[in-house]
Order: sequence, then C-alpha cells, then structure tokens
Amino acid sequence: MTLKDLNITKNWTLFLDRDGVINKKLDNDYVKHWIEFEFLEGVFEALKKLDSFFGKIVVVTNQQGIGKGLYRTEDLELIHKNMLYEITYLGGRIDKVYFSPYLNSLNHPTRKPGIGMAIQAQKDFPEIDFSKSIIVGDSLSDMEFGRNAGMKTVFISEEKKMDERIDMQFSSLSEFVNNLY
Repeated sequence: MTLKDLNITKNWTLFLDRDGVINKKLDNDYVKHWIEFEFLEGVFEALKKLDSFFGKIVVVTNQQGIGKGLYRTEDLELIHKNMLYEITYLGGRIDKVYFSPYLNSLNHPTRKPGIGMAIQAQKDFPEIDFSKSIIVGDSLSDMEFGRNAGMKTVFISEEKKMDERIDMQFSSLSEFVNNLY
C-alpha cells in the first residue's frame, strides 16, 4: 500500500503524535517547559503542505509526566499554545491538541493505545471518519492506537521496523508529506 493508493482528499483526518514527530523527543525525559521544545527539521514546511490534503489535523499525545508530577497541566498548555502559534505563524495548521496526563499503569482509556483521544476528537469534529484517518507516530502504541480506531498507520523512524500494526513507514513527517504527491 502507498499513500497515493488511499486517495486522500479533504474528507480525511490526520492524527499526529507530538514527541518524535513534531518536536525532538528527549532521551529518558519529558518536554516540561517551552524552552525544551525543539521543532524537528522540516516540520513547518510539512504542516504547511498537509493543510491542502487533510480536512482536520489533530495532535494526540500521551503526557504521563503530568501524572508523575514532573510538570503541570498549565505548563503543557503553555507549550501547546506556543507550538500552535509558531505553526500557524509559519503557515501551517493544527486544529486541536489532545493529551492524556495519566500514568501508563492506570490504563486510562484516553492514553494511547486506548482510543479516548480519537473519540474526543470525533465528538469535537463529527465529520471525522476513522476509516478515512491516518495516525503518524513514532511508537508502537501510536500504531496500536490507529489499529484500535480503524485508522491507517504511519510509523516514523530512521530504522526499519517490521510489525503488523504498521501500514507504512517513513523517516520523518517531511518524507511522509513528500510521498503524498
């Protein structure tokens, strides 16, 4: 399967993971403050181009650092406010950001691979059809999230990974976008 086979039009939705897709993932740590947030190379241009393909673009991100008490919801909201400002200022678009602050051990339905954030997005944007949705993420829990919701899955990694939950793999969000043309 290739992206062109999907026949993506404006009635499709793009779900994006945050850390490792939009911004640099910190090794064994969490992005707790805006100063630690670093956009990955090519993300602004990629988000600008994605606007013409997808009707809705949303971010779904697990943020258990809040549950661990390492940072507050207010800190995360400020990071997301600044992230959205930068993206919009440079011509990109993200319609909404969803996050799950719960610890992995709690198995909360909003925490990926649970589909609570996808359900919330569909409540906010009733036109979202999971069969016409793609999740782009850098972890197998992102891929499982996509599978659980009936989406197509795109794995972002420099290293090839073989797993039945992965429909397609690219090295970056930019490479994903370039394959849409």
